[in-house]
Amino acid sequence: MANIIHINDFSDPALDVYVRLTGAQLRNKLEPEKGIFIAESPTVIEVAMQGGCEPVSILTDERLLGGAVEKIIEKCADIPVYAASRELLTQMTGFELTRGALCAMRRPALPTVEDLLAGARRVAVLEGVTDSTNIGALFRSAAALGVDAVLVTP
Repeated sequence: MANIIHINDFSDPALDVYVRLTGAQLRNKLEPEKGIFIAESPTVIEVAMQGGCEPVSILTDERLLGGAVEKIIEKCADIPVYAASRELLTQMTGFELTRGALCAMRRPALPTVEDLLAGARRVAVLEGVTDSTNIGALFRSAAALGVDAVLVTP
């Protein structure tokens, strides 16, 4: 059964991951195995789960509890699901959360370089990327160019 928690403000420390931690803090360079990221939208959350990412908690527009987010909640019923009004979510983000759902997810264990390159014909190496917001565009470009594997330096 889902652990749905209706919220009226963001003072609960359990919500830090959504409102008070920076991207760098979420990545956790000192302990990368504990690093998490935020997936936005039911579709992205589903794809991340299929890719081996483990949901930690969900923050969603309460109107989606019986709709687009319901399937995700059923698959991970043991995690907290924080539900808020659209107005409160807009106050948190500063803009309307159009996809209506955020999910804090644990990063999966990284494969070894050997495993990643096994059978790869075309490889992209991303060296010294300093702005992580560019990574998504780089991966989408690599996919469009038929790249089989992407290596990112620390």
